[in-house]
Parts: sequence; structure tokens; C-alpha cells
Amino acid sequence: MRPPARRAARLLSGAGVAAALLLPAGVPAQATPPSRIPAADGAKGQELPGMPSALDPEAEEVACTPASREQAKKQDWSRQRLDLDRLHGHSTGEGMTVALIDTGVATGAAGLDGRVSAQGAAGDDCVGHGTFLAGLIAGTGGDNPRLAGVAPNAKVLALRGTDPRGQASPALVTEALREATAARADVIAVAVALPRRDAALTRAVAEARRAGVVVVAAATPDPPRSGTDEIPSRTYWPAGEPGVLSVADMLRTGVRPDGSLRTDGVDLVAPGAGVVSGGPRGDGHYLGAGASVATAYAAGAVAVVRAAYPGEAPDDVIRRLTATAYPADIPQLDPYAAVTTVLGAPAPSVGGERAADPVTVRDTAAADRATSRATLLVLIGAAAVLAVLWAGFAVSRARARGWRPAGAGGTE
Repeated sequence: MRPPARRAARLLSGAGVAAALLLPAGVPAQATPPSRIPAADGAKGQELPGMPSALDPEAEEVACTPASREQAKKQDWSRQRLDLDRLHGHSTGEGMTVALIDTGVATGAAGLDGRVSAQGAAGDDCVGHGTFLAGLIAGTGGDNPRLAGVAPNAKVLALRGTDPRGQASPALVTEALREATAARADVIAVAVALPRRDAALTRAVAEARRAGVVVVAAATPDPPRSGTDEIPSRTYWPAGEPGVLSVADMLRTGVRPDGSLRTDGVDLVAPGAGVVSGGPRGDGHYLGAGASVATAYAAGAVAVVRAAYPGEAPDDVIRRLTATAYPADIPQLDPYAAVTTVLGAPAPSVGGERAADPVTVRDTAAADRATSRATLLVLIGAAAVLAVLWAGFAVSRARARGWRPAGAGGTE
């Protein structure tokens, strides 16, 4: 246990970055930038500060996450992996509202100005994490459109699922879910994950789904840098609720990061390491990581799908995302495929309920054309063989009846 006279005002970062300041009790932490780590694009010399997912809950006082003085110079790997440049030629989430339940969102943040509304204190984001996620969902990229979010024309409804320092609670998440449902959001992104199921939270999720909302939730909390090996695998909530799209984080290689909290029942993985976005103050960039980051990407994907297919029910939207995902041990989010792939009929129902497993029907037009050409060639070849055989048969029959070709010296 640390001495009461000195507490560490450390940052619990999803990017695995900690900036520790030992301060006397009662003295507020100063606005010292978080530790910087190399940018995801791999450019030598380019470093960005890490975006924390929470501030130290034990410190007497903490300062809000300071503005970043660094800007990313290139599009990061996550946007390339999700093929956002091509996706935006088909759908940008126009007309959709994504309710984001996290630490709040600064309504005037760069790249989000004019498209964020906030309930209560949710417009004040001291931690900065919610604003970071909002940029991944619906940011325009500001001066760099290649750093736009998945659904840059969607709107964001900011809701607090945490206290001002980023500590989540069932009561706060439940209230935020109900507010999002009442506001008729199209998508609800729950970026926090709770270790225990809560009856009121379960009811709030069910109410949202009955209202036609697609609920996306982080499969796990964003873990600390170390110490996760001792934590047993478990289900986190509300990701574990029926009908919720549960999302976990992945590295560039498609595997989950070392130190990720273990869980089961994950529906999708999405980029969740070395991801670039903005914050609530200034126009600089940060790096973020964790299942919350992957959840933001998945929520943006739901928005572009719902904008492209406004008549699809929530379960069909989820089916579309899982059926078109890149096949792997855990399917990998592919929003471009989700928007552009033509799907067949849903799986047949069993006992009046939708089958649990989606049916993947990918776009096979090119393969069908190739098959048609091959079939035509086979038919032409078969016709030629039959013609030769018929000609031989006809000549042999004619000769048996005394026919001779002209000029062969015979008589008719």
C-alpha cells in the first residue's frame, strides 16, 4: 500500500502508456503530456502521446489529459485495414446517430464540431477517451481527411457511462442506455465493460433492442499494461447480453494483443492497437488501444450499414456485419464488404426464432461468370463430338445401303 502522503497520478492507458507523477496529498496533478510512443504508421521519428482510458481513481486530484502537440503525418494501419477510402464512396453514415457511452465527448473537438450533442455533463470530457472514440466513429479528420472515422457524416450523441475520471458503473451505463433509447439513436456503442451482470442494465439493453437500436459493446475492459495473466476468463457486460454485438481488439496481424483480458462469445474483432485519433483539446493526435477502440470502429460500421440499408432490422444488420467479416478464428470486421456484399436469405428459423449462426453469402458474381463460360465451352465441345459421331454413323449406314461418294466409280 502506498503512503497516504504521496499518491501516483498515473494514467491508466489503453495504449499501455503510463505517465506517473508523485505528488504530495492535496496538490493537483499538472498538465504533463502522457508518455509518447511511436506512431502506428512506423515513420521514424514520429511519436504521439497515448490516450488514457481513465485517470487514477486513487489520486487526491488529477489534471485533465492535456492537448497533444503532435500530429500524425500518415493514415494509420487501422483505416487502411478497414478500407475506409473505398467505403466512403458507398456510405458515410449520413442521417445516422450513434450514441457513445464512455467518458463524454467534447462538443467542439476538432473534426467533430457541429455534429456532437451531449446529455448533461457528457459534453465535458476530462479524460479525453470518449472524444478519441468519437473521432473513430464519425470524425471528419479535420485537416487530414484520411484520418476520418468510419461514418464521417453520422452524428454522435455523447453519454456518460463513467464518472469524470473514467470509472464505469452499472447505474451510469444503465441510465445512459435509457437516454440513448429515448433519443431514438440508431446505434448505441458501449465502450465500457462491467465485470458483473446487472438486472437493470439487462432490462435497458432489452428495451433498446425492442426500440430497433443496434447495441455494440466492448467485449472486455481496456486492461492495464500488466497483470492480466492472473485474471481468469469471464464474460463482461453488457457485451454478454443477448443480441448485443460483442467486439474485441486485434493487432495488425489479426491476433489479440498480449495482455488482453480473456473472454468468450466475441462476435467480431477490429483494429485496437496503435490507432490514431484526436482529443477534446487542440488539434493534435493521440494513439489509443483496447476493445473500446475496436468497439468504436464497429459502431461506425453499423452506422454506414444502416445508412446503406435503411430497411434492415437490427438483427439483420448484425448478421450482415458477421457474415461479411474476414474469416478467422474470430471474424475480423470488414465494413466495406458489409456495405457492398449482396446477401442471400437469412438462415431458416427454428421453433419460431432466428437461427443463432449467420449464413455467409459472399458476392460470387465473378465466379459465376467464370463458371458460365466454362459450362458454355463444355457444351460446345460436347456438341462437336456428337456431330462427328453422328456423321460417322450416317456414312456407315449409307455405305451399307450401296451409296458411294461422287467420282468413286460406282453407280447409283
